[in-house]
Amino acid sequence: MQLDNFNSTDLRDPRGYSVKWHYHPQDVLPLWVADMDFPIAPEITQALLERLQGRIGYPKQAGDTQLLEAIIAEQAQKHGLTGLKPENLWLTTSVVPGIYAAVLGLSSPGDEIITLTPVYPPFLNAISDYGRVLKHSPMLRGSTWEIDFEGLEKLVTPATRMLMLCNPQNPTGRVFTRDELERLAEFAVRHRLWVMSDELWANLIYEGQHLPIASLNDEIAQRSVTLSGPCKTYNTAGLGGGVAISHNKALLERMKRATVGVMGHPNVMSMAMWLAGIESGQGWLQEVLAYLRDNRDFLSGFIRTQMPQVGYLAPQGTYLALLDFSGFPFAKEVYKVMLEQAKVGLNDGPPFGPGYQGFLRLNFATSRNILQEALERIVKVAQSVD
Repeated sequence: MQLDNFNSTDLRDPRGYSVKWHYHPQDVLPLWVADMDFPIAPEITQALLERLQGRIGYPKQAGDTQLLEAIIAEQAQKHGLTGLKPENLWLTTSVVPGIYAAVLGLSSPGDEIITLTPVYPPFLNAISDYGRVLKHSPMLRGSTWEIDFEGLEKLVTPATRMLMLCNPQNPTGRVFTRDELERLAEFAVRHRLWVMSDELWANLIYEGQHLPIASLNDEIAQRSVTLSGPCKTYNTAGLGGGVAISHNKALLERMKRATVGVMGHPNVMSMAMWLAGIESGQGWLQEVLAYLRDNRDFLSGFIRTQMPQVGYLAPQGTYLALLDFSGFPFAKEVYKVMLEQAKVGLNDGPPFGPGYQGFLRLNFATSRNILQEALERIVKVAQSVD
């Protein structure tokens, strides 16, 4: 497949299936919700068609055995998370329910939960929705987004029960290093915290290497739940599917008990898709990664030359970029300004945590033509009111 074929200025789904392309008016270019404007791998399409020709009955309670083994092999071979067996995996309906299940199962109302911000909004929502106390640790901006380890220590009290980590990080695109993760693991073990690590973006990395925090040593593995899924890797968000992984089966049991009757069983089509992606979609994935890397580099160059006053640190992974317009006179209304004047739909900063008014998240997983057009619209508006 040649992704250059998708350098089109009109990727709108005429049937209206895509919320990304049908949430805003037709004249708005949508670079917001995190899915890609690319067709899925043909191998996945074929696997879905073949699965439809079989029985669509209730699946095995634990999920498809072949898929479980494929996930275990992928975690070991790609990411170094070894020593897993099928009973160390719990297939979920998607990663977001896994986040909520971790909060429900590993903490109690009134407990404190620490997370690094800015962060994917369901982290913050899950904590507040279930009566836990949010302790946010803002990351520091230097040459990259950095963890404030001194600040983390000041947040811990006798009521602190859990650390929630997103790695690779949404929305900053950080891929945390071994040194950073070892310091986080030591912090969590010393304070006896459970760790939930959302690693949904692990296969979309440009610099560095993804390292699950649970792979560092047995101590942190016994205190960790790793969440993953296929939707970002294979662009299949509409099919759902996720997995919670832990060497400590008791943690998974706590999450299952907390969500009994509401999580639902694994989806047979998402399992077929996921297995096909792991077994046959790697060529497609490498081509997509190359295209995304080129888009990331184009974005970086555009901001450096056309909008140097916009705060920006190039993402090391994901297909998301966090842009800082806080120095502009329209910072408090930047989302509205870009939507109504530039006709570009982005994600507003405040849902990612306190203190991010004036920030916007941009999704560059689209055709180069659309990305360029959107950036040109943004810079035109920015220059007109700077």
